[in-house]
Amino acid sequence: MPHLITGGARSGKSRHAEDLARRHGGPVCYLATAEVRDAEFARRVALHRAQRPAHWSVAEAGRGLAAIIAAHDSADGLLLIDCLGMWLMRFFGEAGFDASAYEAERDALLVALDAVSGEVLLVSNEVGWGVVAGDAETRRFVDELGRLNQLAASHCGRVTLVACGLPLALKGEAA
Repeated sequence: MPHLITGGARSGKSRHAEDLARRHGGPVCYLATAEVRDAEFARRVALHRAQRPAHWSVAEAGRGLAAIIAAHDSADGLLLIDCLGMWLMRFFGEAGFDASAYEAERDALLVALDAVSGEVLLVSNEVGWGVVAGDAETRRFVDELGRLNQLAASHCGRVTLVACGLPLALKGEAA
């Protein structure tokens, strides 16, 4: 059953997802979605890697997240996908937002979430709670991630909001 875990920057959402994954009795596969574009972000990724148990397998998702989910899904396994916001960023570039590629991959992701046989922890960001962004591309990103979170939540049996390091059950039982 997919479980969406969302929250703001530094809310503790990834830590909460990793804590839940550590309690899982079977194999864990961490599906990384971020594309490293600068040295500061590379340090963040290295810190995340160092905090994860060495026995977890890791797969880089790229744009094709649904295919990676299908390839690594197992009935006794857990997929930890971190995170939807970083995945969405892969569709934004110098040429703008690749809407057609994104929409096809988003739809495939939702189908994949419905088809998993194991557990899925899906981490995402809540980015639309602040002021309206000053540029069109950032507004588009915020809008698309908000819509993606709503769609993902509708395909998840559980949804948890993490604020100040505290998980708040929004849908389903608290974990």
